[in-house]
Amino acid sequence: MKTHLLLSIVLAAMSLLSACGGGDGQESSDQSPTPPPTAEGTCEQQSSQVNWAALMKEDCPRLSQYGLFNDPANPTAQPRAPGLSYQLATQLFSNYATKYRFIYLPAGQSMQYQAQDAFDLPVGTVLVKTFSLPLDTALSGSANETLIETRLLIHREQGWTSLVYQWQQGEAKLLSTGATVRHTLTNQGQTQTFDYAIPSRAECKICHQRNQDNTSKIIPIGLKAHLLNRDISHQGQTVNQLSLWEQLGLLRAMPPLATIGKTFALNDTSADLTARAKGYLDVNCAHCHSETGFASISGLRLGFYVDHQSFQYGICKQPPGWDGGDKGLDYDIVPGNAEHSILLYRQTLNAPKDRMPPIGRSIEHQEGVELIKQWIDSLAPSLGSCS
Repeated sequence: MKTHLLLSIVLAAMSLLSACGGGDGQESSDQSPTPPPTAEGTCEQQSSQVNWAALMKEDCPRLSQYGLFNDPANPTAQPRAPGLSYQLATQLFSNYATKYRFIYLPAGQSMQYQAQDAFDLPVGTVLVKTFSLPLDTALSGSANETLIETRLLIHREQGWTSLVYQWQQGEAKLLSTGATVRHTLTNQGQTQTFDYAIPSRAECKICHQRNQDNTSKIIPIGLKAHLLNRDISHQGQTVNQLSLWEQLGLLRAMPPLATIGKTFALNDTSADLTARAKGYLDVNCAHCHSETGFASISGLRLGFYVDHQSFQYGICKQPPGWDGGDKGLDYDIVPGNAEHSILLYRQTLNAPKDRMPPIGRSIEHQEGVELIKQWIDSLAPSLGSCS
């Protein structure tokens, strides 16, 4: 996971442009986010249903105006029809935030299955993701969490658009530039305080953009078959999530479940180590480290289906535009030697110009680092000669 000097310059510029807002009584440089101006015609419509008209046309200043949840102050449960919660098989790390994901498809519409890429989603689709920071990662539930932000990806007629809302005093307001929230949490018995960065719309595009045919567009990145292929609880029963979507008529052209790729939770030690590591790298890194991603120039490709024993996956590959850090490391992955692999090293760095991923985290993901360390150490040194 590396990038080039251009990425560092872009990110530095973005951080200078970011504004700061408060968050549920935590430390912040401002008292409240400043929403951009918007025409509120359809936003002001009140009903007991999802406000589709506003979703497709307006950037509403308050999240509640879209009517996505039965309780406007709780974006973690009870989505209004046709909203459906979904879960990923592995963790997209964001400073240990719990993520609550929901998908809303227009009536009569469905997703088109894709074997390796994100599913094709019809115009009118709305993806909702709420981030809630725990006080202690060993505990779960809303009583142990602080609502921070809710992000929307909306597929309008002109393409996908992103909206970011910050939570304060039980209400989520639209941000135009981003914000910073100070938070303290305990993980593995260690307490740390850090600044959680809520992204601007421009920063959302860094992860969600795809560059192709001299154009750049926003796309979803998490709705891939191997990331969704997991068991969930639905109406008191344990079911496979993809099979459920197919049964509900939400997913078409799905092949037999046994033929679909699969990754697993980081801590599922009964599962294949390589599948866990590659799933983690896919969801956290592959959107940038792909042929059409923001870090395409690096030449590093971390997609789930890329051969992990290959040069393009990082085996004995030297990155362009990065100096190797204080350790002076030379290669992305030194098979059998995680301590001398840049891929692992940059997961542990926190300076904006050095850390990977470059946005989305302020602190080290200790469990993710340990997973990738175990995986690299397990690789046969004979895979490459890094010299």
